[in-house]
Amino acid sequence: MHCPVSEKTLLLIQVGTPPDDIRAQVGDLPLWFSAALAAGPALQVVRVFEGEPLPPHEAHSAAIITGSWAMVTDLLPWSEATAQWIREAMALEFPLFGVCYGHQLMAHALGGRVDYHPQGREMGCLDINLLPGAEDEALLAGAGPQFKANLTHMQTVLELPPGARVLARSAHDPHQVVRYGPKAVSTQFHPEFSQAIAAACIQLRAQVLHSEGFDPDAMLRQLAQTPVPQQMLQRFVAAYALESAATAAEPRAVQADTSLTV
Repeated sequence: MHCPVSEKTLLLIQVGTPPDDIRAQVGDLPLWFSAALAAGPALQVVRVFEGEPLPPHEAHSAAIITGSWAMVTDLLPWSEATAQWIREAMALEFPLFGVCYGHQLMAHALGGRVDYHPQGREMGCLDINLLPGAEDEALLAGAGPQFKANLTHMQTVLELPPGARVLARSAHDPHQVVRYGPKAVSTQFHPEFSQAIAAACIQLRAQVLHSEGFDPDAMLRQLAQTPVPQQMLQRFVAAYALESAATAAEPRAVQADTSLTV
């Protein structure tokens, strides 16, 4: 949903839109994120892939960068402009959460290397494994050593940016959750996907999946609830956007730093 920026809102940087068949079934990306965030804060959507300009960072409390049907390696002008905005955000310690394309774009913007995965597509509701030390990650508290997440991607982060830390991997991809700084994190998987969204993506690609050796019917049967990824997104928003909204009307006195580092 679009809303006026009368107070600091959560920014959704939309970097693509689903094919018509998927939108007809489950809607567009802002609806997916709004549903995943449930009673979240006000959300402003900027469709950068259509040329909408990114706002100044100070206009918002945090930003989520969505997935896309484009490829980071195409170096599209709107994508490279968003990469520059990401670099500026990192210099300001502005809170960022990247998803799939957003995950790859953050890595690319900060000096990592993105390209097609050498083993091809990763898709389905799959196991994500936490790496040693990830149990200290606030966004993943209580996740356990393994959890399910929905994935669909061809490109991947092949080399991390300097200083980035991997928190989780899958059997196919070693960079499923990456932290870039105290307020910047990204996921290769899709925390905003419901089972219906994941099913629509699999059904649309059924013929291609067959040709690549996948079993779309089995992939559909394996779909399940993915509470840990959704909780990651909700915790990020609670740490920054909700806290900002709750304190916006308070006196601007000097306060102790009680923000959650996630």
